[in-house]
Amino acid sequence: MGKRYRAVLPAIAQGLCAALLVAVLATAARAQNGDMDYARARAIMVQMIQIEALLSSAVTGIEQIDARILEVMAEVPRHDFVPADLQPYAYGNHPLPVGHGQNVAAPYLVALMTHLIDPQPGDAVFETGTGAGYHAAVLAHLVDKVYSVEVIEPLAMAARATLDRLGYDRVEVRAGDGYYGWPSKAPFDAIIVKEALDHVPPPLLEQLKPGGRMVIPLGSELNGQFLTLVEKSLDGTITKRRVLPVRFSVLQGGERT
Repeated sequence: MGKRYRAVLPAIAQGLCAALLVAVLATAARAQNGDMDYARARAIMVQMIQIEALLSSAVTGIEQIDARILEVMAEVPRHDFVPADLQPYAYGNHPLPVGHGQNVAAPYLVALMTHLIDPQPGDAVFETGTGAGYHAAVLAHLVDKVYSVEVIEPLAMAARATLDRLGYDRVEVRAGDGYYGWPSKAPFDAIIVKEALDHVPPPLLEQLKPGGRMVIPLGSELNGQFLTLVEKSLDGTITKRRVLPVRFSVLQGGERT
């Protein structure tokens, strides 16, 4: 790619993103009249994810999200995982509240975190912070089994009910402290942590298979947080790579030892 093309690319992408945002808002406006085309809204969302990936690529080093992930996100009904009054806005590239002070992450972050763990058929994936269950639903299309832990029991129960209603039988949800993983279901091919910590939890490292990947927001409010890719080599060596500055809620749970 030539230097001149690289120079104008961000401006082109921002223009496309603005045009897609107008389309999202127009779709949401139609929803107020009971005329919501969710399939079209998801298609627009996927385009916005692709553009966001391109705009962030200078930092992340990732210009394109895995096509398999985009195909899944074009199918999963994100609106079913948010409160009814927010459903018209479910496909904008922004987080949405799901109750108890928690949010469903922006679609681009869901796509990026999923891309980083490189999910494969047959994999078992563990995630903390089930929230409404949307990310678990996305993962369920890509791997064999998803084990998800949510510290807020009413959210865990609601997510389990939504996932069951939509037929996501590859997902198991329980209420608990995600810091300690799910030992009886370990080891895991990949782990996604959706709350911030200043360190990688040792129990999760132990439950990650050799050759596995973990994505976690590491850092603090004072020093900043970075979405970080943690890889465990076949000989057990741990490496970390900062991917993107982020801002996540701190992982809730019991006393850490």
